[in-house]
Amino acid sequence: MNRRALIAMLVVLAGGLGVAGGLWLWYPRPADSQTWQGYADAEFVRIGPPLSGLLVQVAVKAGDVVVAGQLLFAQDDIADNAARDEIAARVMEATARLANLQAAGREEEIAQADASLADNRAALQRAATDLVRAEILVKTQSISAQQRDRAKADMLSAAAKVRAAEAVLALRRSPAGRAQEIGAQTAVLAENTAQLAQAAWRVAQRRMMAPTGGTIADIYARAGETPNAGVPVVSLLPPENLLVRFFVPETALATMHRGGRIGIGCDSCRPDLTAIVAYVSPRAEYTPPVIYSEAARSKLVYMVEARPAQPTNGALNPGQPVTVRLLQ
Repeated sequence: MNRRALIAMLVVLAGGLGVAGGLWLWYPRPADSQTWQGYADAEFVRIGPPLSGLLVQVAVKAGDVVVAGQLLFAQDDIADNAARDEIAARVMEATARLANLQAAGREEEIAQADASLADNRAALQRAATDLVRAEILVKTQSISAQQRDRAKADMLSAAAKVRAAEAVLALRRSPAGRAQEIGAQTAVLAENTAQLAQAAWRVAQRRMMAPTGGTIADIYARAGETPNAGVPVVSLLPPENLLVRFFVPETALATMHRGGRIGIGCDSCRPDLTAIVAYVSPRAEYTPPVIYSEAARSKLVYMVEARPAQPTNGALNPGQPVTVRLLQ
């Protein structure tokens, strides 16, 4: 065999090996039944104002780590503060009116009525004594029956004056207003108090605080804009809202159940990072294009969600590809 024929044979052999290798790489092979591809995802908390209004401050930036109760953004509250103060003044007025209706007479008036009652009771006692004496004297004919009758009339008059003085004293000690007036003013005060609570709530909503700790993922509006009620201004990612989504074939579905543990692998993950299965989809679906697997993409799979069992310390980020393995 000459040199040229040998070279031609080697070229043909190399081409055949190349085609065979390409076919081997192209032909779909079953993946490890205990290992699946997935990606990190997150459930963001998108926070917007309950009321429409002008943004005067956005106190955070994307990437900031915040704690629960920290100021996120604030709206213009001048009009709401003025409305609250106006209603607070009405509450004070209604309270004063109700107190005036419920209050008794002045102390001087009560003292005067009390003294008048005491004077009339003394007069009644004197008239009663005179009547007893007249009854005795009329029997001995020391006085006439007419004088006895006059003593009896004086005693009855004194008794009537006592009853009148008692009524005056009770009136002085009772509330100044009638029951209907007091009831109506009580309702007015309750209405104003409810309006004040609503106005105070509106003022409080102009300063939005973080409902939980986490990382600011994005800012959707800036100071000077006027977002509508409910439109997000910032998005927050609490650490506990990070999760991993992956897809398993029907043959591996029986190994997945809530509470099961899986291992997570990624370029920056520590070797012992694990997660707890939180959700297994009851519906089959085609493998999403984002999952780059060597297995045939036409097979039906089931989505599984798992949440990291330990802090990831920034090793996992939404959209990051991961490898999931079943832990025995």
